[in-house]
Amino acid sequence: MNKYDLSNRYKAIVIGGSAGSFQGITRILSSISPDFNIPIIMCLHRLKHVRNGFVEALSLKSVISVTEPYDKEPIKKGKVYLAPSNYHMSIELGNYFSLSTEDMVNNSRPAIDITLGTSGYVYRDKLIGILLSGANKDGALGMKNIKNKGGMTIVQDPKECMIDTMPSAAINVTEIDYVMKVNEIISFLNELNSHYK
Repeated sequence: MNKYDLSNRYKAIVIGGSAGSFQGITRILSSISPDFNIPIIMCLHRLKHVRNGFVEALSLKSVISVTEPYDKEPIKKGKVYLAPSNYHMSIELGNYFSLSTEDMVNNSRPAIDITLGTSGYVYRDKLIGILLSGANKDGALGMKNIKNKGGMTIVQDPKECMIDTMPSAAINVTEIDYVMKVNEIISFLNELNSHYK
């Protein structure tokens, strides 16, 4: 083993990102193992009036299926889920999604804080939270919630980010477990997956 504690059986990975994160997301999705078995839940800031094209662009790069979940859809292993445009996406007890059109949070819908925060509440110490490049502070409180519930927290190295506001905000509000470059995040995820076989 290396410096990571992989003895915990993580049940989900949640990823947040905004401006500058698309390149990192596509690198992650194209480089993880095709048999990656832990659900990946993504909340990325999106243009609310552009509903088509984003999932398709990610799917072209991803080695595993990328879908936008419907309300009350159960969360399954081996899939990547993307918060739909103009909907907040929460994780509910019982391991399913909940979508809503409530007011924007941090000037965003979907709001990363909502997805990360509810994931932390449901999965507690069985969750890995990852926050990538972004231009506002959305996601910082979500990462704090994950940390407070016992989950693992990872932010993209601010020095590598196109815009470092988002990961830097998380570092400022909570003790982040790991600061990694995207290549290190990919290596970590693949090691995690192989460890669970």
